[in-house]
Amino acid sequence: MNGEVTEVAFAPHKTLLEVLREDLNLTGTKHGCELGECGTCTVLVDGRSILSCLMLGLEGEGRAVTTIEGLAVGATLHPLQETFADTGAAQCGYCSPGFLLAAKELLDKNPKPSRDEIREALSGNLCRCTGYIKIYEAVELAAARLRGAAMELPRESIYGYE
Repeated sequence: MNGEVTEVAFAPHKTLLEVLREDLNLTGTKHGCELGECGTCTVLVDGRSILSCLMLGLEGEGRAVTTIEGLAVGATLHPLQETFADTGAAQCGYCSPGFLLAAKELLDKNPKPSRDEIREALSGNLCRCTGYIKIYEAVELAAARLRGAAMELPRESIYGYE
């Protein structure tokens, strides 16, 4: 779990989401619809984003599970976490862990995604606050920073872009 071998006892009917939150106290992964529709419970399993509400906890045995708590390295935020803060991509923050982990999978596979590729990769995650543009911009900016490229986002005014 998050780079460490973890041992936990739990009822076999529990989902990975329930095990993370209730048995391991990793509450960054959120309960959403619990039907696999919203992406709020997204975690990485062996580097792939999955909906933890649809996976039994037992299926995580022997696999590398990364939650939002494992995205930062010590006190150093992941570039995605920094750019979500820098661009205002996180409003209420409830959906942010799922978006961040889905975006991490994308950037691990594709260091220079197009806006359409970002949109597709994040299409399983729903947000009710931001309108998505800030989230897409945050992923674009993080991708640039991870590549060591300079990037400036367009300046916005209350009337649109300047």
